[in-house]
Amino acid sequence: MIHRKILFILALVAMTCLAEAADLVKKPSQKGVQETMDKLEAVVTKKGLTVFNRIDHQANARKAGLEQPAAQVLIFGSPKIGTAIMTQDPAAGLDLPLRVLVYQDKEGKTWISYHDPQALKQSYGVAGVPAVDKVTKALMGMTDAAAK
Repeated sequence: MIHRKILFILALVAMTCLAEAADLVKKPSQKGVQETMDKLEAVVTKKGLTVFNRIDHQANARKAGLEQPAAQVLIFGSPKIGTAIMTQDPAAGLDLPLRVLVYQDKEGKTWISYHDPQALKQSYGVAGVPAVDKVTKALMGMTDAAAK
């Protein structure tokens, strides 16, 4: 009986981990971190979105006397679209505005990663909000453009 309970708990943990991993979009970039992020920021700005912040994790690590590969996060969005989502469930503000990470892995390859906005539908019950699909499509297009 105890073995069944343990197996059941392990299965639940595994399914949770897989679900979270499925929400992460990861795509390669043909350029380095700085160039990829500069391109992403330019695309975001051209689309009329607001850039709230750009965080350079590598620079912050150096200030702390540490080293890490290049990694930057761009925080951006549209208050109009974000509000449409958060009006349905204010807790969605935990995942808004959008964040995109561009980083270099141990082999020197550059990656673009972000959480799939479609996950908002399940996490916050905003399946009926058209803005989620609009954000998903826009984020895919902007990151694709930055990766080229």
